[in-house]
Amino acid sequence: MNFFTLQLSQPDVNLALILPELIVCLVAVIVMLVDAFAKPTQRWLTGGISLAGLIAAAGASVWLWLSWQSVSSAFNGMIVLDELRLGFTIVFLVVSALTILISMVWVENEKLPAGEFHSLLMFATAGMMFMASAGDLVIVFLGLEILSIATYVMCGFRRTDVRSNESSMKYFILGSFSSAFLLYGIALTYGATSTAAGLAGTTNIAEIARRIPTAQYPALLFAGAAMMLVGFGFKIATAPFHVWTPDVYEGAPTPVTAFMAAGPKAAGFASFIRVFVFAFPFVAVVGSVGGYVHAAWLTALAVLAVLTMTLGNVVAIAQNNVKRMLAYSSIAHAGYALVGFIAAGAAADMELRNAAITAVIFYLLAYAVMNLGAFAVVQLISRVGDRRTEVEDYNGIGFQTPWLAFALSLFLLSLLGMPLTAGFIGKVMVFRAALDQGYYALVVIGVLNSAVSAYYYLRLIIVMFFRERTTAWDAPRIPASISFALVLTVLGVLYLGLFPGRVINALQTKRPVSVSQR
Repeated sequence: MNFFTLQLSQPDVNLALILPELIVCLVAVIVMLVDAFAKPTQRWLTGGISLAGLIAAAGASVWLWLSWQSVSSAFNGMIVLDELRLGFTIVFLVVSALTILISMVWVENEKLPAGEFHSLLMFATAGMMFMASAGDLVIVFLGLEILSIATYVMCGFRRTDVRSNESSMKYFILGSFSSAFLLYGIALTYGATSTAAGLAGTTNIAEIARRIPTAQYPALLFAGAAMMLVGFGFKIATAPFHVWTPDVYEGAPTPVTAFMAAGPKAAGFASFIRVFVFAFPFVAVVGSVGGYVHAAWLTALAVLAVLTMTLGNVVAIAQNNVKRMLAYSSIAHAGYALVGFIAAGAAADMELRNAAITAVIFYLLAYAVMNLGAFAVVQLISRVGDRRTEVEDYNGIGFQTPWLAFALSLFLLSLLGMPLTAGFIGKVMVFRAALDQGYYALVVIGVLNSAVSAYYYLRLIIVMFFRERTTAWDAPRIPASISFALVLTVLGVLYLGLFPGRVINALQTKRPVSVSQR
């Protein structure tokens, strides 16, 4: 016997499966190099290179979308390719592209290093994409940390502003706290999935689902699921884990706030769904370990959804700062998306489950478009240093800057859920998915909360068009990049509201069984 011979398995490496992420990371490095060697008058190139990289990543994602039946996972199951990943990847790329368009002139006006900002944004995008593609809890945590570290720095990017520094510090402290919860939850889940046959625990999501019925340590499994729920709750800003959101959103630069309200929130939902729907799936055997875990997290999420919708909308009514108002609005919208998430988790039928997941992806896409559009207008009105962010700063601007006022009114009405807008279709889809699973009370609470939100959304519209201005007002100059972003978001809100069928059909699954359950 040769003791020096090792039996090594063939490494499961498939770089094509992570091609979009590789492109985004490579472009981030290129942006840093261009920023280091370019002349000061050429720093604008970093934004153009970043946009080109996002377009290339989108092309790679479409290519994977058209050819993904041939391969479903790589790197020993740590990276998966399925409808959930591809749908959320499109959301991330849209969010990042719009953020770049919004921020290109902002970094110039604020005299901030454009290359640093755009490279951080690209790395944050890569982190979001890894979170959606994770087939293993280790990759979930890795993607989350890549995203979080870049976002911590972006929050404090306006280095001479005390509010920005405070925002970054608060987000760093509470974000690290939530990451610790998530990591401890992953560790406990690993320990709980060890088997009586002597197999060590696992962090693979599909393997966790297979081992739950025979888990040796059910208490550890409950504790692990609870701690991961807390960790994800911080990331998507659900009540009562939302405490960081208003202060961080208000203090961070407006383009960063726009990005955080849409991108990281969607990434958190992608991983949240991946872990809880696929690692702790629907179990038909009532009374089993898997059945108890599934029922427990569904009940907990239903309570969180009610708290999140209600607190977000009620507290938003009292806000006089527009960024804080939109922050609490963001909390409320996380509650609406949770309604669709709960429907996906409760569905025993694969087709209904996939339809509910599609509803959540569509809702987050619609929210990203209308929210980024609203923050683009807020940035223009607030000027350098975010000086004008109070509601009274919007008095009487409706007829002085009709294009901006019209765009902001459309975004606010869409956030409210007005018919013929993207927000309305998104709410219809998540509420319909919940109705299919019998969550009637949850849907009624969601509809009532939408009615409550009409107060603070319509309040800003009334202020713009029906309040008399008492101070001097100079209409802001609208740069070409922001004009383009506003045109795209306005058309996006109208298109998703009037012709949602094509997008919904594109997001629909191509097969009934997710690869993460294979």
